Amino acid sequence: QVQLVESGGGLVQAGGSLRLSCGASGSDFSINAMGWYRQAPGKQRELVARLTSGGSTFYEDSVRGRFTISRDNTKNTVYLQMNSLKPEDTAVYYCNVNAQVKTPRSWYISDYWGQGTQVTVSS
Repeated sequence: QVQLVESGGGLVQAGGSLRLSCGASGSDFSINAMGWYRQAPGKQRELVARLTSGGSTFYEDSVRGRFTISRDNTKNTVYLQMNSLKPEDTAVYYCNVNAQVKTPRSWYISDYWGQGTQVTVSS
């Protein structure tokens, strides 16, 4: 099993910045990819940014150039640096980790989710 703990959300004015953090803990696991999703009221959850273990990155079009995803491998922590925030970025942001987990006799791959952190951008 993998546990995720997020931090860093809050209230910020348009044009401001926030950095989200998500730390993964557990035993006998390796991370395939880490990412951030967000869900605004009345909308579906959407992928914002993703970083694979091989270093490939994905950004949703509306955040490309403003958000940066990064990872500290020594801490199993993923960050989302959000700059030039806009009111439309307001949402609950969820950390997601795709990991391979070893069991005594086998292994499996699963997705894990953080508890979510609120980001509110005022105009």
